[in-house]
Amino acid sequence: MVKNLLFLMIILFSFQLSAQSDRWQQAADYDMEIDMDVETDQFEGVQTIKYTNNSPDTLDKIFYHLYFNAFQPGSMMDERSLTISDPDKRVGDRISKLSPREIGFQQVNSLTIDGDACEYETEGTILEVKLPKPIMPGKTVKLKMEFLAQVPLQIRRSGRDSKEGIRYSMTQWYPKLCNYDYQGWHANPYVGREFYGIWGDFDVKISIDKKYVIGASGQLQNPKKIGMGYGDSDKAKMSLKKKRTWHFVAEKVHDFAWAADPDYTHLTKMAGETEIHYLFQDGPKTNENWNKLHEAVEVALPYINKRFGKYPYPVYYLIQGGDGGMEYAMCTLITGERTYGSLVGVTIHELMHSWYQMVLGTNEALYPWMDEGFTSYATAEVMNYLRAQGVLEGEPQKDALYNNVRNFANFTQSGMEEPLSTHADHYTTNTAYGAGSYTKGSVFLKQLEYIMGQEAFDETMLRYYHEWKFKHPNTNDFIRVAEKQSGLELDWFKEYFINTTHTMDYGIAEVVGNDEKSVVKLQKIGVHPMPVDVLIETTDGEQILYHIPLRMMRGEKPNEKFFESYKVGKDWPWTHANYDLEVDIPASKIEAVVIDPTLRMADIDLENNVYPRLNVQEGQ
Repeated sequence: MVKNLLFLMIILFSFQLSAQSDRWQQAADYDMEIDMDVETDQFEGVQTIKYTNNSPDTLDKIFYHLYFNAFQPGSMMDERSLTISDPDKRVGDRISKLSPREIGFQQVNSLTIDGDACEYETEGTILEVKLPKPIMPGKTVKLKMEFLAQVPLQIRRSGRDSKEGIRYSMTQWYPKLCNYDYQGWHANPYVGREFYGIWGDFDVKISIDKKYVIGASGQLQNPKKIGMGYGDSDKAKMSLKKKRTWHFVAEKVHDFAWAADPDYTHLTKMAGETEIHYLFQDGPKTNENWNKLHEAVEVALPYINKRFGKYPYPVYYLIQGGDGGMEYAMCTLITGERTYGSLVGVTIHELMHSWYQMVLGTNEALYPWMDEGFTSYATAEVMNYLRAQGVLEGEPQKDALYNNVRNFANFTQSGMEEPLSTHADHYTTNTAYGAGSYTKGSVFLKQLEYIMGQEAFDETMLRYYHEWKFKHPNTNDFIRVAEKQSGLELDWFKEYFINTTHTMDYGIAEVVGNDEKSVVKLQKIGVHPMPVDVLIETTDGEQILYHIPLRMMRGEKPNEKFFESYKVGKDWPWTHANYDLEVDIPASKIEAVVIDPTLRMADIDLENNVYPRLNVQEGQ
């Protein structure tokens, strides 16, 4: 009997451990030494990865990303750009025209695991590796690779010799382990979209011509040795060498990027506790704006820390480079020849990616809207704050996301919308990807704010950050945080808004009544259900907001105090197309009725939201 009981306890304990460990994360610590030849634009690399298999699975193969291989005629990225109806103008047909000297490549010359040689094969931008011995659950192995790479002409994100004259934008530049998680391997070919990485520590040494200045992910370990910010005696020692080695360390990140140019101006400023580095080519198109960029960053970062969670790293690099703006761990590359407003805007957007992707490491390929959409929401709020503080020109908006909501509602009528559940690489058009990931992704948050109420929503954003930082959250993880914070059931919203393209449209059919009571007859015209706020204005000037919850919410949002009087109506079942709002107001006393007076809901038809029917002008 005792043996049986002990056996049962072991089984139950094992089951409990299994249930608790379904969201394990792999770990990968990188040690890389890079030798760059600025004459050939090629570099040799030695990479050692300490890889820990925290999964319950035995791994007999692994995969690496070889991103530079996308920049070759005939690649998947090339073919996609040539055949999609609305190609990215930065790419177009440029890859198809690259010469052997202009292409990018990553060539693996050797690969071992714990000293034993591996069999491997390059398939486009993916290296498939067959292991001589499996990696068992809980085991740590050492993967050592020697490789040769050529930096392509600057086309998309990575490259050399950009339009603004930046020599090297080194992003997606090294063979990077693909991630293995509870959904299996994520060995997606690189055709132009998003990324997904493994948390780890990076120790990177880059040897390059001594004329070059580098900005990168992480903290520079040897500033005195390379003569950065020190006296003439140190620089004199460097003059005898053709190259110098820059040593960076980045802890708890899932990527590493760098940029190099012989003409970079390097400024260092503090924004609170964070050391901000600015690297740019000084000139008439950059000098004034880049030198005052810190004024905006210094005001923005404390607000961001308070609103969305504290930036967890000691440094951040803002680097002129790339082909637009692209985020990486502890740094971003942005084109620099911009107006001041544009420069601040792209800076804030890429900085916010430090929260939504660099700390909250979602799988961007599966959930690009959780990256770009959340970032777009936060960017709008921060930019509005900067205007309110007088840092930027222009009046702050009453609602920073109003234009996003209306633009999305209009886009739904174009026939081009695709569900947010679409894989980033598989959108039919770039337009649908952009409207979905950036705009609809931000509107997702705005609709939750409307459903939950402002206070619970703001608390949700902070709770999400603290519960899921340095992890790989998915859609349901975020929704569960929102449910726990608000006390509402929100799975219905997730299913409708993410997995469908159904639209919201509520209207007022009529108002009927007598000298004692009235009935506001509401209609659910669109398929997408939502709770509804209805404002009644009386002839006496009184404003009463009636909140009508969805029955399947199992609750209602609290009074947000936009209006003095707040009442909660009976629940509206989503199956019912019609709803009668009964109010103790004589019909003769009702001056106007308005659905969604705060204009937050993504209702596609604003005209039927008002009674008596008016010619509604969009705007505030």
